[in-house]
Formats: sequence, structure tokens, C-alpha cells
Amino acid sequence: MAIDPHAISGNENIVRFLLAGNAILTVRNNDTGNRFTFRVCEDKKDGEPTGRHYVKVMTGSDNNSDYTYLGTIFGRNVYRHGKKSRIGRDAMSARAFDWIWRRVTSGKELPECIEVWHEGRCGRCGRRLTVPESIETGLGPKCAGLAA
Repeated sequence: MAIDPHAISGNENIVRFLLAGNAILTVRNNDTGNRFTFRVCEDKKDGEPTGRHYVKVMTGSDNNSDYTYLGTIFGRNVYRHGKKSRIGRDAMSARAFDWIWRRVTSGKELPECIEVWHEGRCGRCGRRLTVPESIETGLGPKCAGLAA
């Protein structure tokens, strides 16, 4: 696994980060050099969580706004590619997210060539991470207790 200080290791940490509510995650395969950045946002209705998270993939150069809808996570285990996604189910980014999600939620460790990174901000509130344990998980101390 990566030495990068923003690397997230361990399936549970990856799932908790992805489901925190406002996560931005980059996945890289060191064998192929392929890299994708995903944004996973919690769906809310009237301010209350619905149990759904929308997955988007970065498709442009603007790290803040160039994301395209990919699919939806239902609850804590089920991911489905979106019928309304402009990105095909067979696109490499779609297959990569689906594969990563199935691996980490089924308890299968990721191969050593796969690196998973956060951007240095809490996956829930977006604050800059400074506590070593928070940097390791991608969740600030307060938000870690609130995340899935």
C-alpha cells in the first residue's frame, strides 16, 4: 500500500470514508497507471439522510465541479450503476468503482497495487485533517463518531 500520508488502508476505513457524506476519493492502480477520482455524497430529504449515496466520477480538470453521475449506493452494501448515467456501465471508471466497492464491502483485501487516497479533508464535513488518526482514516475526530 502507499506511503502517501493521505492513503486510506483497510476495508472498514474505506467504506466508512465513502459513506461519510461528502467524500472525495482517488483510486490508482500502480500496475496499469489508471487513476480515477470519485465523489460520494449522501442524499438527504428535508435535511434527513435517505440511506442513499450518489457516486460521481471526475470527468474534467476542475476538482470541484467536473464530476459526472455514475451510480447509487443503497444502504451500506448495494451499489448500482445509474440508468441515467451518461457514463456506460462498461467504462473503465464505472467498472473500477464497482470492483472496489464489491471488494471492500465483501471483506476482500485490495491487491497491493491498488492505492486509495483521500484529499486531506474530512469525508463528512470537509475540514482539513491534522490529527494523525484522522489522516489515516480520512475522518476528523468528531465526524469519525458520526460516520457509518
